[in-house]
Amino acid sequence: MPDILSAPLVVEFPFTRSLGPVQSAFLTGLRERTVLGVRTDDGTVLVPPVEYDPVTANELGDLVEVAPTGTVTTWAWNPSPRRGQPLDTPFAWVLVRLDGAGTALLHVLDAPGPDAVRTGMRVRIRWAANRTGAITDIACFEPYEGESGRCEPAPHTGEFAEPVTGIVAPARLDYVHTPGRAQSAYIKALEERRMVGERCPSCRKVYVPPRGACPTCGVATAEQVEVGPRGTVTTFCIVNIKAKNLDIEVPYVYAHIALDGADLALHGRIGGIPYDQVRMGLRVEPVWSDGARHVDHYRPTGEPDADYDTYKELV
Repeated sequence: MPDILSAPLVVEFPFTRSLGPVQSAFLTGLRERTVLGVRTDDGTVLVPPVEYDPVTANELGDLVEVAPTGTVTTWAWNPSPRRGQPLDTPFAWVLVRLDGAGTALLHVLDAPGPDAVRTGMRVRIRWAANRTGAITDIACFEPYEGESGRCEPAPHTGEFAEPVTGIVAPARLDYVHTPGRAQSAYIKALEERRMVGERCPSCRKVYVPPRGACPTCGVATAEQVEVGPRGTVTTFCIVNIKAKNLDIEVPYVYAHIALDGADLALHGRIGGIPYDQVRMGLRVEPVWSDGARHVDHYRPTGEPDADYDTYKELV
């Protein structure tokens, strides 16, 4: 039995969004050390503000300024901060109702330990030294000895010089992927510049890459079958947007390729041919880069195009 492989993987996507007038005012205000909320139809002040009333769905725009001090309504201790979290030392996640607000804001509290945190404690904002118009302009909350008191929110126009109109919110997932027996065998075969799948003992279909079980019949697969290396383009798309950290000039073609002997099309990039000449039925073969453990791209073989009836079930 082959060794089971594993590798650390990262899925990351920088999500870019534009801001409406309420969110723009809120984030720009943080840059200017000003916390803004929005008043709803029933007079509740929401912090952070939203653009529509959660009860009536009416559009909101009555901005008010609240205090940078507040009260912890609930909390949870984080003994082991992770990469990218606000503090690199143990801290408390807290919900803080700022003075003048009717709702609580989620952020972190810098405290020496869980014994120093309690519901009802008074806290205040510690502003970041460098502020850009993001929630991280609040570096954290810190304990505050001031008394709790009613703070009447002050009306605010929401107007600032050079308002923030958009943000980039990075989404990232770090994990360790273990491909399992079937995919480990497939990856090891790629190192030898071979392509293997597994045949279902029931329906006899050959799946590449193998999954360890037939997705149609639900039974385990174990019989290895060598396929390809040539195949047929079943369908494709033209990519016109250059991906970050991907050294491929656009436009290029990404296709589904049915390898000879396989009953499932896999993904691959098409090269060696102008992008506007790629077509369904095009016969292709893999191209390996020197020292690479996987196929770099597929190129035309020069054979006549495959008849549609030979691959129509794989489109």
